[in-house]
Amino acid sequence: MRIVMMGTGIFSEPTFEALLAGKKNVVALFTQPDKAVGDEKASTRQVGKGMKNIALEHHIPVFQPHKINQDEAITALRELQPDLFVVAAYGQILSPEVLSIPTRGGINVHASLLPKYRGAAPVQWTVANCEKETGVSIIKMSPTLDGGNILATITTPVSPDETAGELEARLSVLGASLALQVADKLAAGPVLGVPQDVSLATKAPKLRKEHGNIDWEKSAVQISAHIRAMQPWPTAYTLWKRDGQPPIRIMISKAAPADSSTTLSPGTIIEPAKDLKIMQVASGNGTILNVFEVQPAGKRKMPAADFLRGRHWVSGDSLARA
Repeated sequence: MRIVMMGTGIFSEPTFEALLAGKKNVVALFTQPDKAVGDEKASTRQVGKGMKNIALEHHIPVFQPHKINQDEAITALRELQPDLFVVAAYGQILSPEVLSIPTRGGINVHASLLPKYRGAAPVQWTVANCEKETGVSIIKMSPTLDGGNILATITTPVSPDETAGELEARLSVLGASLALQVADKLAAGPVLGVPQDVSLATKAPKLRKEHGNIDWEKSAVQISAHIRAMQPWPTAYTLWKRDGQPPIRIMISKAAPADSSTTLSPGTIIEPAKDLKIMQVASGNGTILNVFEVQPAGKRKMPAADFLRGRHWVSGDSLARA
């Protein structure tokens, strides 16, 4: 069975390597152009070895079309005479014409338990929404975004301190094993799968920089999840406001809910105890967020307590939406 792999970034790498280790006949790799990997719009894609590097190491032809659905890319795909597309976080939507090329269709490795979190950022929205469980779905590709029949799934708990980047890396390994199993089944014959329940579908839209903006009216649990969901990109951020001085934009990379409560307004920085090595911020519903690590604009990451000491914190300082 002739396989064309399509993927970009760290989530797709284990699937590609699993196909190669399993001695599958991978005839080509389609991946995003080199400049897209470091581009701001593509920066949610973590990069490990690099899909292109893996392909070249195994002497597999690499194609990097800017638009997979244009004539030149379609011609190249037809000339490859593929039986199966294996797609994992490729970054482009395949047209019905492209999907009609492989004799056995295409499968997609998707990092959620579909039909929940259809879209470009399923892992980030899973973390942001405080989900306790997630997983990987292997679906038959169809013209509907992430809407094809489910061919296989695997579930895993979400750790309460896991960032989106850490979860994505873990899911990528689970998805690779599952994709290999499905590819073996398809080599033996058709696999119908189970239709998705459209009424249960939720969306996971692509992240933008403004998604990192912290809303202090939310509870500490929700804000903590939001901070973890924005790692490694776009990173959660807020404004530190002080009387008579311009606000300072700071990014928050590590935080967790406190066990205590407060009557202070959300966003208020709580006066720290002398032996406290963290920054505490009042959050929604009387909750408190413990902040461990921050990064002021243009500066390095630092412990939150060091930031407060260095910036001469005073009572009444607060954090607010940018």
